[in-house]
Amino acid sequence: MNTTALKAVLAAAGFTLSGAVLAAATLVQDVRVFDGKHAHQRRSVLFEGGAIVDADFRGSVPQGARVVPGAGRTLLPGLIDAHTHAFRDHDLPLLFGVTTQVDMFTGVPLMQEMKAAMKAGKNAGRADMFSAGTLVTAPGGHGTQFGMAIPTLVRAQDAQAFVDARIAEGSDFIKIVMEGGGHGMRKFETLDLATVKAVIGAAHRRGKLAVVHVSTERDARAVLEAGADGLVHLFPGEAIPQERADSLARLARAKGAFVIPTFTVLESMAGTREDDLLRDPRLAGLLDGEAQGQLKARYGATEQPALLAAPRMVTAALRRAGVPLLAGSDAGNAGTQYGISMHRELAALVEAGLSPAEALAASTSAPAAAFKLGRRGCVATGCKADLLLVEGDPTTDITATRRIVEVWKDGESVNPMRDAKRLRVAQRQAGGTPPGGALLALPPDGRISLFSEAKLGSPFGSGWMPTTDAIAGGKSTTVLAAQPALGDGQVPLAISGSIAPGLPYAWAGAAFMPGERPMQAVDLSAAKLVRFKVRGDGGTYRAMMMAQGVAMPGYASFTAGPEWAEVSIPFSAFRGIDPAQATMIGFTAGPKAGAYRFEIADVRLLER
Repeated sequence: MNTTALKAVLAAAGFTLSGAVLAAATLVQDVRVFDGKHAHQRRSVLFEGGAIVDADFRGSVPQGARVVPGAGRTLLPGLIDAHTHAFRDHDLPLLFGVTTQVDMFTGVPLMQEMKAAMKAGKNAGRADMFSAGTLVTAPGGHGTQFGMAIPTLVRAQDAQAFVDARIAEGSDFIKIVMEGGGHGMRKFETLDLATVKAVIGAAHRRGKLAVVHVSTERDARAVLEAGADGLVHLFPGEAIPQERADSLARLARAKGAFVIPTFTVLESMAGTREDDLLRDPRLAGLLDGEAQGQLKARYGATEQPALLAAPRMVTAALRRAGVPLLAGSDAGNAGTQYGISMHRELAALVEAGLSPAEALAASTSAPAAAFKLGRRGCVATGCKADLLLVEGDPTTDITATRRIVEVWKDGESVNPMRDAKRLRVAQRQAGGTPPGGALLALPPDGRISLFSEAKLGSPFGSGWMPTTDAIAGGKSTTVLAAQPALGDGQVPLAISGSIAPGLPYAWAGAAFMPGERPMQAVDLSAAKLVRFKVRGDGGTYRAMMMAQGVAMPGYASFTAGPEWAEVSIPFSAFRGIDPAQATMIGFTAGPKAGAYRFEIADVRLLER
């Protein structure tokens, strides 16, 4: 195809012609094609310069074109993850065939940089991103717990100004949070229904979609009645009466809404483990220890598979009612990982009642249509050349999406990136750093606090040190000071300072680093709990644990009364944290602003 004709195809598809776009054509020959909606058993697809030139090519091989054999394989549109939190690792989705992410909350500067790169046609090495930017939540609401200050909404009458500010920042759509917590999650403040209605109306007046995070059936019904364009989660829970599931589906259909079930994160909340992804070396070989740690973590401390009954029933009812279902992993949370989790999400949708072809549509054409993403999610002439080639037939066996042969982004092969990443992961493992961190044997008495006036010592690791919210821009302070020995010879550590206002989850206190370097992952799974003595000013404080690859620590509260008391906290209380990937154990004040003081002594990691 000559350059003039190529430019015409690209212009019709709405793409920018950059230098990279002039790469040689690629012809995938005699391949099964899933075009985003339907399967075609034998076609040849020609793409060049970032766009599909001919989705049913029948001529002779163009001069200079690269030919990729397609026999026994299936060519799909690049997958679209309809629910992520794309704070980091934007190349990682590509390695697993996810070429576009619909982001539900990320930093505004990152969103703006990504939009600029996409507009300039210079985003080939990352998954494209369409983003809500800053979500709409209440002060102290879900979304404020990540250690960075964000604007929040208090009054319904301020909804239009709030929405306009998000659009000015570059938000592609508006995401609203109606979440009070539950099912093992911490409690949150939440927007009331009147304010949610006002935000939906404000978004629609500006021509933007308004989607809503809910976690209960009641809220799901309420926001659909209020005119929400989509639900970005289904709610966990035990089985509900069939008529309720059916009536909710009828309501969604009547309102023209779409639904993103997000089974992957619901499975994390239910504590269930689907580790078949990591048992597949073709997939696991692309994830280093940190990335595997986040995927292995779970929010649910114990397995409660019954919590998946309601979302499965509702998903099946939505399918029967003809409601658009979109595949979204909620990647960025414990139990998920960018890119790879979409392959679990597809399987979960099939388990909930979708056919494999319907699940594939839920990850390609359906999100492209719902979020108005243009000519992507399709294999047709003029569509974006974001493509996934797999061995086998995923329209009959959904797990075939995991047998990746090649990925293309903007018409360029991602396989060199895949090969380089696989080599780096293998070299790191060969160098003696296993994915689970270094296995540690605990001291006989389990004690990790060897405090003295000269040193805040420990039997292993890099020891004890201050920790504050300064890394998140906070101004809280802490002072650590050894105290006179107790009658049993143990030296207490006094932890005092002040928690500064301004961050919704401010903290300050003392941290034990079990690795040879601060925040190095080690395997503490030989222990099942942390036990310590405490006294203080009567305030409520928090023990916390962090793990490799998980952005948020797990917390458990304790009270520091005026007299010494012994406290035992099982590791299972630190939800979403895998002790085999532990990087830190802390004892902290916050988030309530003000002065604090408490003492800890005789800190031990024990089997029981």
